[in-house]
Amino acid sequence: MTRLSSTLSLALATLFALPAAAQQPPADYPSQPVTLVVPFPAGGITDNIARLVAQELGTAWGKPVVVDNRVGASGTIGAAAVARAPKDGHTALFTITTHVQMPALQRKLSYDAVKDFAAVSQIGISTSALVVTPDVPAKTLAELVTLLKAEPGKYSYGSTGVATTSHIYGELFKKEAGVDMPHVPYKGAAPMVTDLLGGHIRVAVLDTGTALPYLQSGKLRALAALGTQRSATLPQVPTFQQAGYAGFEPYAWIALFLPAGTPQPRVDKMSKAVAAIVAKPEVQKKMRDMNIEPVGSTAAEFSVVLRQDADTWKRVIDKTGIRLED
Repeated sequence: MTRLSSTLSLALATLFALPAAAQQPPADYPSQPVTLVVPFPAGGITDNIARLVAQELGTAWGKPVVVDNRVGASGTIGAAAVARAPKDGHTALFTITTHVQMPALQRKLSYDAVKDFAAVSQIGISTSALVVTPDVPAKTLAELVTLLKAEPGKYSYGSTGVATTSHIYGELFKKEAGVDMPHVPYKGAAPMVTDLLGGHIRVAVLDTGTALPYLQSGKLRALAALGTQRSATLPQVPTFQQAGYAGFEPYAWIALFLPAGTPQPRVDKMSKAVAAIVAKPEVQKKMRDMNIEPVGSTAAEFSVVLRQDADTWKRVIDKTGIRLED
């Protein structure tokens, strides 16, 4: 073999080896502490699950994994910080469905919620249902629509705040059903539930974990579930889709992202590590105790969900007309 052919053979061998090598998990990652940016206050469900994952991830990797609460502007301050972070896999965004709702709610964002992030894993989902107080004379969604049309403006519905998922779904229901139902926004679920049980409002979209004890005691009644299939917690309650209403399919989720441009092997390594954590029975129990159903999807699986949900939420929010001031 001539020196030229030998050199060419070596070059070709190296070239064809590159794709395989590029897919190998990087042995030196992580090489420093990893930060999970949570764009919401400490003590909430998102923060608690982030700290649970951070503790498990730190143990698995033998490197510190810390939670950094970058609070403000409905999660966009923390998201913007991660979008600008080094693309080395050491700064991640631990956030919720708001991430893909904000582009439709507030046009002037400094980042693209899909293109500027690499999907790592959908950690878990939260199921919700439309509930009414027992004095509302409606046993089905169809009966509720008939009632609301017969007495427009009489029954108010509550949400956990302006432009929250419960508000968006409440306004979508009004649009799709053609009913008049005044909106009463609250600062979180706790005060909303208090007024719901006190009869100050009669209707609400509430996560099933919070609603369950009141449903079991007869203090509330569920008429329709959100999502693509019936809730395992409320199997007797039909979905909005089954009741003939479209647009109520997306679940509320908690998920993990890295900045776009992070090497794919690092994205995959974090994704696999997180999936292994979420698969642990003790972790699943803790998540379910916080009313979150574990998922632990792959990066590829969550990328599909992310794009679908971004499109769906844009259509839904545009239909409701809800906007936040830029």
